[in-house]
Amino acid sequence: MKTIELTGVERPAPNVVLGLMRIQDLDDDAVRTLIRTARDAGIDFFDHADIYGSALHGCELRFAEAMRLSASERAQITIQTKAGIVGDGPYFDFSYEHIVESVHGSLRALDTDYIDILLLHRPDALVEPDEVARAFDELEAAGKVRAFGVSNHTPRQIDLLKKSVRQPIVANQIQLSITHSPTIAQGVAANMQGEEQSLTLDGGGIIDYCRLHDIAVQAWSPFQAGFFTGVFLDSPDHPELNAVIGRLAATYDVPPIAIAVAWITRHPARMQVVLGTTNPERVSGAAEGSDIPLTRAEWYELFRAAGYRVP
Repeated sequence: MKTIELTGVERPAPNVVLGLMRIQDLDDDAVRTLIRTARDAGIDFFDHADIYGSALHGCELRFAEAMRLSASERAQITIQTKAGIVGDGPYFDFSYEHIVESVHGSLRALDTDYIDILLLHRPDALVEPDEVARAFDELEAAGKVRAFGVSNHTPRQIDLLKKSVRQPIVANQIQLSITHSPTIAQGVAANMQGEEQSLTLDGGGIIDYCRLHDIAVQAWSPFQAGFFTGVFLDSPDHPELNAVIGRLAATYDVPPIAIAVAWITRHPARMQVVLGTTNPERVSGAAEGSDIPLTRAEWYELFRAAGYRVP
């Protein structure tokens, strides 16, 4: 398993992460099997959020109840969680009070003394950077959160936070897959008149900005064709792409899901792939894509097969 360095995080981070938003209804044995499979594949980084589950902090609690980690076992893994989405509404809340309350709830649910990484979960249009900074400073000083990041933020939104926040922003978790990659496609098609692919819809330059500022890009929904429109793997809607994936999977002797992962991890922006599956076999297969050395030609062939223009 290939690892990356995250600013302010002591442990090397695997470039494939296991997201746990769907474990609420799994029994203890199923949760432990899922985590054990991930650990055997080299994945020791687990992604949570306060809103995951049927109730607030539901999946965090399910994880802790099933795993019952000792202090030494806890020290061997990285736990990341997110705060900022209020389910009743829904709406977004980056106030000092909400961030601190959410972290305290996560600490109780996860039965841990500290969160390795806290992400702000989707932008809050009413954000006050000074309030975020106050929350971050208090949580860091108390040893309750060790590093901080964001999710689904544009470069300017990150700059606005950095106006007051003194801690490094270590990660930006964004939706990214072969078929959902506007943050990459815009750069490839820059200045191409009449091409929708070249339109700047998200503030522009997210990937390059993260590279410039040592912010790891975390790719969520890495197998989704669009915004929760179904997966592209084996989909009849993507025959050309799946033909290329199948051929490369045979070449590298891995399952197709590994090629979908490899397309993301091949990018030099220190990307991490966040898996959302609860199927241990899919976790193992995806992990095989961690360090597949796709060539430039192979990477761009997949990109073109997904429907993007390469001038």
